[in-house]
Amino acid sequence: MEDKKLNDFLPDKNSSYIKKFPKSNILSKIKEGQVIQCIRKVMDPEIPVNLYDLGLIYEIKINDNNDIKIKMTLTNPNCPVAGTMPEKVGKSLEKISNVNSIQVSLVWDPKWHKDLMSEEAKLALDIF
Repeated sequence: MEDKKLNDFLPDKNSSYIKKFPKSNILSKIKEGQVIQCIRKVMDPEIPVNLYDLGLIYEIKINDNNDIKIKMTLTNPNCPVAGTMPEKVGKSLEKISNVNSIQVSLVWDPKWHKDLMSEEAKLALDIF
């Protein structure tokens, strides 16, 4: 029988979500505010605050072809839903018009801390 290691029981820490859409004429450039608005609809499964206000979105890049690239993290690398959160963020962006592609990557550096949270999130969770 093969020996199991701790990592065998942890969620996939290299999770990402990638989706490409059929090429179309780009009628307008996607704005960062549109992306943020979508991400704010994705709630943390354990905390009643959205991922953006929790400070879990580290980077949003949108190029001239409307390719969206996001780097995100989680509050804890051992989160049982670690593998599903990039997909939830990616799917929240699919309704934006003129999207060419979406790539959401889960990163662990820098490590998340409560200072990354918005003031609204801190108030909602009574954290100061």
